[in-house]
Amino acid sequence: MLRSERTGILLKRLPQMYPNAKCMLISDGNPFHLLIATILSARTTDESVNRVTPELWAAFHGPPELASAERASVENIVHPLGFFRNKSTSIMNAASWVADHDGVPQTMDELLEIPGVGRKTASVVLADAFGIPAIIVDTHVGRLSNRLDLSRKTNPERIETDLKRLLPRVSWISFCHQIGYHGRRVCKSRKPDCNGCTLNDICPRRGLKNIRN
Repeated sequence: MLRSERTGILLKRLPQMYPNAKCMLISDGNPFHLLIATILSARTTDESVNRVTPELWAAFHGPPELASAERASVENIVHPLGFFRNKSTSIMNAASWVADHDGVPQTMDELLEIPGVGRKTASVVLADAFGIPAIIVDTHVGRLSNRLDLSRKTNPERIETDLKRLLPRVSWISFCHQIGYHGRRVCKSRKPDCNGCTLNDICPRRGLKNIRN
C-alpha cells in the first residue's frame, strides 16, 4: 500500500474512531497555563500534570507571580512530577520571559525563544491555545508514525516534516490528537493490541508479535 493511500484511509477512519480527541492537558483556554503545563509534561503523564497545575495556579496567578515566586514553594508543588528542580527552573524562566514580553507569542520562532520550550511544546501552544495548524510530535505521534510507515525518521523534527508533506494543513491538529489517543489506548509502546486494532488491515507491521521502533 502506498504511503499516500494509507494516509487517506487514516484521515477518514481516525475522526470516526476518536471524534472527541483533544489536548489532554487542562488549561481552561489560558495560553500561559497551557505553556507551563506542556513544559511540566516532559517525562510524565498528562494526568499527573493535571493534578498539579490547579495548585500551581492557586498559588501563582500569572507570569509575574510565578517568575518571582520562592523557588522552594514552586518545587514543593511540582515535586510529584519528578525532575522537580529542573522543571521548576524551566517554568519560572518561562514565566519570566512571558512577563517581560507581555504575553505568550503566536509564532513558532518566538515561542522557541522561551527558555525550556522546544518544537513539541511550541506546537501544542500554537495548536491548542491559538488554533494555529501545527504538527505535535509527542512520543505517541512519533511511535505511530513509524509503525504506520508515515515516516521512517526517528528525529521528531524530521517526522514533523514528513507529516506536513502527507497531511492537509487543515487536519494537522486533529490528526495528531487522534493518533495520540490511539497510541494511548491501543497501539501502546510495550504491548500494542494488534488483534484488537481497527487499523490492523492497513498497518504495514500487522502480524508481528513484538513491535519495536
